[in-house]
Amino acid sequence: MDEKKKRMFRPLEASEIDVRVAQISEKGCQLLLYKNARCDMDILDETVGSFNWSRRHDRDNANCIVSIFDADKKTWIEKEDTGTESNTEAAKGLASDSFKRACVNWGIGRELYTAPFIWIPAEKVEIKPNKNGKAMTYDKFEVQKIAYDDEQRNIVGLAIRNSKNKKLVFLWQKENPNGNSAGKDR
Repeated sequence: MDEKKKRMFRPLEASEIDVRVAQISEKGCQLLLYKNARCDMDILDETVGSFNWSRRHDRDNANCIVSIFDADKKTWIEKEDTGTESNTEAAKGLASDSFKRACVNWGIGRELYTAPFIWIPAEKVEIKPNKNGKAMTYDKFEVQKIAYDDEQRNIVGLAIRNSKNKKLVFLWQKENPNGNSAGKDR
């Protein structure tokens, strides 16, 4: 791959990826992988330096513009995206979401879009009915290990464990046409 075509930002490490329950029923739950805004700030600082990037919000925090200074061109390059309010703190959630999305435009965490469908069966998660009779869980989950392919940075291996009991609840490896496992662990 041509050096100039390589991505500026490294793929996320397992410890930088958060996991949340997306859907739940009495049969199990679906999990989603995501990153938080602090992760984006750390990776920007690590890669371009804390004085070589900036962020600003427009339209009442709905849009975030992340700018990175290009020393070769001696100019700021901007990428922008919009976000949605969170259920807990609407304004803060909106600002954080738009920032995280703008960082994805720069390539930070874009590999999370290649995650497999993550289903945890009921025997691996404690599911109880809430006061309205709907299925719920207090279990939390974490990425124990993640592997990417070398070229596209697609996820090719993933291990998730239940943070409460430390048991492995999801193990997945993409089939390689050559018959061997591929990818770099993070």
